Amino acid sequence: MTDNIVKTEDEWKECLTPEEFHILRKEGTERSFSHPLNKEYRPGKYVCAGCETPLFKSDMKFDSGTGWPSFYTTLPGVFETKSDRKLFMQRTEYHCARCGGHHGHVFEDGPDPTGLRYCNNGTALKFIPD
Repeated sequence: MTDNIVKTEDEWKECLTPEEFHILRKEGTERSFSHPLNKEYRPGKYVCAGCETPLFKSDMKFDSGTGWPSFYTTLPGVFETKSDRKLFMQRTEYHCARCGGHHGHVFEDGPDPTGLRYCNNGTALKFIPD
């Protein structure tokens, strides 16, 4: 992993769209089934919209039926987690380890081989086709 990226709030606002800023920097969530990456299944990779760190490969993606891009695993060392109790329940939130951008939550209801579901905001990602 390359060096961490540290920017002021104003610097983030300059380089992100308002929607990206809301999700990546303010831990927002997009409406389910609203982002085109939910239906993206071409070969390629998904990178952080904040810093372009590679996060997922397309073969890690699956259709969870939730309306958000979902992955059963990640590339090694790309996320850090923290506990989230915002909706009056315990969830595990994950952020890009390089820029700190919020991506989503990980749940233990995914497919084999991990049993995990990384439920990611599409706005927090950029897709780069092979």
